Amino acid sequence: MNRTFKPSFGCLIAGALLFAGTAQAATWSDTFVGYRYGTDFHEPNNPNDVAKNIFQLGHSSGYAYGSNFFNVDALLSDSKDPANNGGGGATEIYLTYRTQLHLSKITGHDFSFGPIKDFALSGGVDLNTKDTAFAPRKKMFVVGPTIKFAVPNNGFADFSVWYRSEHNHNGIPSAKEHDVRFDDTYQLNLSWKAPFQAGPVPLKFQGFVDYIGTKGTDGFGDGTKQETLMRTSLMADVGQLVAGKKDVFYAGVGYEYWHNKFGNKPGLGTKTNAPTLNVEWHL
Repeated sequence: MNRTFKPSFGCLIAGALLFAGTAQAATWSDTFVGYRYGTDFHEPNNPNDVAKNIFQLGHSSGYAYGSNFFNVDALLSDSKDPANNGGGGATEIYLTYRTQLHLSKITGHDFSFGPIKDFALSGGVDLNTKDTAFAPRKKMFVVGPTIKFAVPNNGFADFSVWYRSEHNHNGIPSAKEHDVRFDDTYQLNLSWKAPFQAGPVPLKFQGFVDYIGTKGTDGFGDGTKQETLMRTSLMADVGQLVAGKKDVFYAGVGYEYWHNKFGNKPGLGTKTNAPTLNVEWHL
């Protein structure tokens, strides 16, 4: 039986935050294009190691009451992760948007103490599509509080506890349900960027970790499991080293860990340990 998607109260709050964030003029901004490559990615029910070329467009900015973050990845798999009806490897587009209202900016008061810099209310959306037989069409909303920690050298570390609501699609003909409305659940998120110096080499260590609670049953009627996704990288400021241009061109290595991918129980293709090569060019 199909379950009709009905926006929850949390989704409405997230939508209001999205509107508030996009309606404000930026006080600072950073836009970059990136690329990463790895050969050890995995997909559920697929026994193969999958190579992926991943092209990225990212943007972050501040405004009078908070900050925005936008990222879109184009993930191009090799033939081990085939597109539907042949034609080579699959292509996935994944979009993430987050916005924050900072308590100090809204009230004009300083709430910092100890390692804590500020507090925020965060909201956002994830959307994706992929041209496989599964044909996912993810629509996910998150909203909840964030603790913002002080990090030297203009870095950041945010810990968030989000209410999460997800709707997706399952194109496999044998699925019990093709338009899937998962149960609402929680998502814990830690995201960070820590610039530092190692001798003459300027570096930054950046990434995020998500821990997602169970979300009911999937399109096959199977129960979901807790899910962990970590994506991180250690990047050298090559532009500063070679040409004296700080924060322009970075190169380094990354790592992706994904356990119980998409909430699937442990099994074939549900765990990823993928090192990557990464570059970023900040415009």
